[in-house]
Amino acid sequence: MSSSSLKQSQVITCKAAVAWGSGQPLVMEEVEVSPPQPMEIRVKVVSTSLCRTDITAWESQTIFPRIFGHEASGIVESVGQGVTEFSEGDHVLTVFTGECSTCRQCISGKSNVCQVLGLERKGLMHSDQKTRFFIKGKPVYHYCAVSSFSEYIVVHSGCAVKVNSDVPLEKICVLSCGVAAGLGAAWNAADISKGSTVVIFGLGTVGLSVAQGAKLRGASRVIGIDTNPEKFAKASGFGVTEFFNPNDCSEPIQQVIKRVTDGGADYSFECIGDTGMITTALQSCCDGWGVTVTLGVPKVKPEVSAHYGIFLSGRALKGSLFGGWRPKSDLPSLVDMYMEKKIQIDEYITHNLTFEDINKAFDLMKEGKCLRCVIHM
Repeated sequence: MSSSSLKQSQVITCKAAVAWGSGQPLVMEEVEVSPPQPMEIRVKVVSTSLCRTDITAWESQTIFPRIFGHEASGIVESVGQGVTEFSEGDHVLTVFTGECSTCRQCISGKSNVCQVLGLERKGLMHSDQKTRFFIKGKPVYHYCAVSSFSEYIVVHSGCAVKVNSDVPLEKICVLSCGVAAGLGAAWNAADISKGSTVVIFGLGTVGLSVAQGAKLRGASRVIGIDTNPEKFAKASGFGVTEFFNPNDCSEPIQQVIKRVTDGGADYSFECIGDTGMITTALQSCCDGWGVTVTLGVPKVKPEVSAHYGIFLSGRALKGSLFGGWRPKSDLPSLVDMYMEKKIQIDEYITHNLTFEDINKAFDLMKEGKCLRCVIHM
């Protein structure tokens, strides 16, 4: 039996940060990681970053015990039956939404919402609706079909992207979600035009990635909105030209925006995860052609409400999953742009922590003291 097929048949025991309940600190546990099944790969995680969506799910969802984490980079340890795209030792980025290349959505070229490997919400693998993690024989659930807060993970081969071995894995992991989502919202969903005015609600990693995308597209004004004044100093480095803290304004923020932009912005982006802010973002856009893109994932009240007159006047509301990027088709070009220094990535990484300090990463993000914490396994 070859070493590769031997690995395919072996369970790996490793450390994972397991969430046992909503909002409870993660516990470092010994977990058993099953071998990769057909069309799956098992990956040794090198670096993983904490995304606000992990925190939202940890605080609000009910599927436990669970291993969170979905922004990750690593090295392929073994491949399952039928996998030809990856080999042992390949460097990869994981992605929370896959690309099967054969479903109607993938073939259309118009969408990245794969019908086979789309957003996984049950805590199970796409292929067989089972888990690959166990503690003493009892199942532990996945998150977004990635679960990168574990030293080893199993992902579908359609949810991984190969990168060259000279790409720094400890930096590039942030492209697995937040940074790519913001750039794509600016370039793909909104298609920002040169000389335009942009307003961004929420200056976290996603909002600042929208700002970078707007700057690179030649927007003349990029207005940042956030209630945390500490974010303003860093935001200018990503292209934000003006700042407003709604708490310091004597009138509703949408009225401030309309006043300072002579009727509203060309584009607005909701990057907070508050459906009430979507209405505010719509109201901040101009009549005729104003476009609002929503990227945030709300913890509560998922329904959006807005007066029909907003749309009758020509304004549009668009959604965006992962910035519209098709992971396998498009992510390699973003990696190339980073390596050619055409886009900023390193600047989003405000903290580097060891795996044992993962709960500190959660605290820093909840307190609004970081953009991205990269956890080194």
